[in-house]
Amino acid sequence: MTTDTRSASDEYVLAGQRAGRSGLSFTALWQGRTKYLAGAVCVALSAIMLAPLVVSISASLKTTEEAAAIPPTYLTHQLSLDAYHRLWVYQEGLPTYLLNSGGVAGLTILFCLALTIPAGYALARYPIPGKELFFVFLLLALIVPYQALLTPLFFMFASGIDLGFGPIKLTNSLVGLAIAHTAIQLPFSVYIMRNSFEAVPRELEEAAAIDGAGSRQMLFRILMPAIRPAIVTVSLFAFITSWNEFLGALVMMNKGHIFTLPLILANARQETSIGGTDWGMLQAGITISIIPCVLFYLLLQKYYVSGFLSGAVK
Repeated sequence: MTTDTRSASDEYVLAGQRAGRSGLSFTALWQGRTKYLAGAVCVALSAIMLAPLVVSISASLKTTEEAAAIPPTYLTHQLSLDAYHRLWVYQEGLPTYLLNSGGVAGLTILFCLALTIPAGYALARYPIPGKELFFVFLLLALIVPYQALLTPLFFMFASGIDLGFGPIKLTNSLVGLAIAHTAIQLPFSVYIMRNSFEAVPRELEEAAAIDGAGSRQMLFRILMPAIRPAIVTVSLFAFITSWNEFLGALVMMNKGHIFTLPLILANARQETSIGGTDWGMLQAGITISIIPCVLFYLLLQKYYVSGFLSGAVK
């Protein structure tokens, strides 16, 4: 009787162990399938996002006849760099427009950082009366479309800004265009900077104050290294906004030698080849305009992600 009872108990234990192993194997199998499914979805999304870029690069490497063919061909049958050569010598030359766009983007980054770092530091650390109301009022500028600001900016820049030694007109000026781009980017940049400064522990400043550091030393030697990811994030957004911006440059500029790259690409649509738009040259310009943005992001991706999270989540 006792032997039969033990045998039955052993069978129940073995059955439970087999069921547990079966459940674990099913869970492991499901987790493995979920991993592969997530990978497949990521690959599919990447293919969808990269397809236009691949088609653009392929079109830029076609001959003039193949680029203008109807119906169009999606794959390049004969590689050619003629489109890049035509773009290189188009009007003032591609290097001129690349330098113009790079100069405007660099000035925009400089202006954004010079304005938003002190503003974010003051809003995060100093007991300014009504600073929360001022911060909210500043963020309200995000809901105003920047296109609505272009007309008053144009009239102000065209009439000139008097600095005490005569009016300075900022139309047809890379500096004026950079100021307009800075105005577009300023509210978002202040938001990122202020939240990033608030995320830095105050104990660091208290320890520096005990060692005799002043506010300026705290900002440049302690806080700015701590918010380096936020600085990279603001720089990246300012660069991409300025590099790709078209409407503001169209309103502010009317002299060809100071056109930015988006303006000259829009102008290139009027360039005819075999009875129509020179699509090869246009796609070559689009391909070249993408490269700096991709390189900027890839080189600073680590800082960008951490800076965006630290600035957006308080």
